Amino acid sequence: MRRPRAKSTSLVALVASLVVLLVCGAAPAGAAEPHAAPKGEKQGKAGPKKAQKKAQKKKRLPKQRPTYWGAWIGTQLTGGQPPWDMSSVGRFSELTAKTPSLLEFAAPFADCSTSPCSFYRFPRYEMETIRHFGAIPFFSWGSQSTPVPTDLNLPDFQLIDIASGAYDSYIQEFAEGARAWGHPFFLRFNWEMNSDWFPWAEGANGNGPGHYILAWQRVRDIFKAVGATNATWVWCPYAHAKQRGGSKQKHGSLAQYYPGDAYVDWTCLDGFNWAKNGVNPQPWRSFDEIFGPSYRTITEKVAPGKPMLLAEMASGGGARAKAKWIEDMFLQLRTKYRRIRGLIWFEQIDRGVQWPIESSPAATKAFRRGIRQPGFKINQYPSLTGSPIAPPR
Repeated sequence: MRRPRAKSTSLVALVASLVVLLVCGAAPAGAAEPHAAPKGEKQGKAGPKKAQKKAQKKKRLPKQRPTYWGAWIGTQLTGGQPPWDMSSVGRFSELTAKTPSLLEFAAPFADCSTSPCSFYRFPRYEMETIRHFGAIPFFSWGSQSTPVPTDLNLPDFQLIDIASGAYDSYIQEFAEGARAWGHPFFLRFNWEMNSDWFPWAEGANGNGPGHYILAWQRVRDIFKAVGATNATWVWCPYAHAKQRGGSKQKHGSLAQYYPGDAYVDWTCLDGFNWAKNGVNPQPWRSFDEIFGPSYRTITEKVAPGKPMLLAEMASGGGARAKAKWIEDMFLQLRTKYRRIRGLIWFEQIDRGVQWPIESSPAATKAFRRGIRQPGFKINQYPSLTGSPIAPPR
């Protein structure tokens, strides 16, 4: 994972080389006035009226909408990663006291550590392992090769190469594999395109304006042509946090990367509260500061008719501060961010940054308390049908 110039992911031993360069007072009408305390009897600090108002405020909170949830789990729990080591999902479920309905993993187009390059086939085994568990596979697929140089220079994997058809045969074979497997899955293609840390960003690797949309549309058209309609396409920019001084987001507007409603099934955002760390120190930012501007732009202007999910998100920070951040996240999802119908926590240690929920007992408890809401769905989808995948009910 590489974030603002700073995240690595893996597929299996083969994809360990995948450098996913990643990685904001009166009583209510009709209510009786509280009785005064008998003479000589002291009232509590809050008093009946304040206690009543607090209870009514809590009662007014809406229920969490039905939402898929899960994690992109690293090796820190058991030494392996799902879907190759599903015991890590068991350990994560023990921490959360709930089983996830989404499991994320990733792969690039090719491994070019040796010549000739070796292209990855559709991950049927991995998909089936997740489906057998009862979760929905969430697959992040990047149009790059590994290893990736620090300058992101991969001249054989530019967006225009994809858009012009240079990889049509490979993409067709991959799509045919998806069709043959036949079950629904989320496909997050070339995520965080509005960044400068991936070789598919328009400002990197010789890519130009408009190339991202052309490449996306080419790939999706191939899937459609071969009948691989079981893929649910997820468009996922990075939520560049609103600056404290109110300055605009960098890396261009989100609309310039949107492939169009006919090519996108779900929208998505990635975002992190980096806080103080030795890798990419950032000011402390709340969930709302990170996601608010991009969320409103997408849901009100770019793609108002699409459901949204968060595919990579987490908070750093100390035990108490991180726990409070998580508590606030669940409150925000429940009240202000009701278009978000999927949530994936980045459950990995990234170059020493402690993103996992088990970074402290306080953080674990806060996450467990939030995710226990009935709206967050468990692994009940081994027989899921229909495409694109609909928000849960």
